[in-house]
Amino acid sequence: MRKFKIAVSALLIAGSSLVFTSCIGSFGLTNNVLSWNRNIGPKFVNELVFFCFWILPVYEVTALVDVLVLNSIEFWSGNNPVSASVKAVDTDHGRYMIACDGNGYTVTHEATGDSVRLDFDRTSQTWSFETPAGDKVPFMTFIDDSHVRMRTPDGSFMPVELTAQGVSDYYGAASAMASMAAN
Repeated sequence: MRKFKIAVSALLIAGSSLVFTSCIGSFGLTNNVLSWNRNIGPKFVNELVFFCFWILPVYEVTALVDVLVLNSIEFWSGNNPVSASVKAVDTDHGRYMIACDGNGYTVTHEATGDSVRLDFDRTSQTWSFETPAGDKVPFMTFIDDSHVRMRTPDGSFMPVELTAQGVSDYYGAASAMASMAAN
């Protein structure tokens, strides 16, 4: 009987090591609920909803689902199922499907099927797009909270202040460079 208990204990420990991996995960579901809560109204309303969600146990349930299911899926597959989504955006140039996989975006023109891949490198704080040959071309790097470095039509980079005036100045400079290159 003692050997049986030891064998069952060993099997339970081995089984739980497969289920309860040492994955921290991104807690995508819990963070989505928190993000929604932060944006529903003034700070007093946000605080009331926050307390209600703790009492109702919304946060406890989302954290449990993240810990037991979603973070394990993210650990083994490399993708968080909560962060994956596809949205349709209608523009003057047609409808675009924007797919988010948690690592970046794939933007596809619905009528032509042409697509471009946009990726964010957290280490360098740089957005890049992928060429048809598979090369990554950086186009924007965050310098600090109020400045980025943007690619210009000639391939150089220009610091841009993240204000309406800064974006307007960049647009004017980039348009001027593009028209000079075309002539």
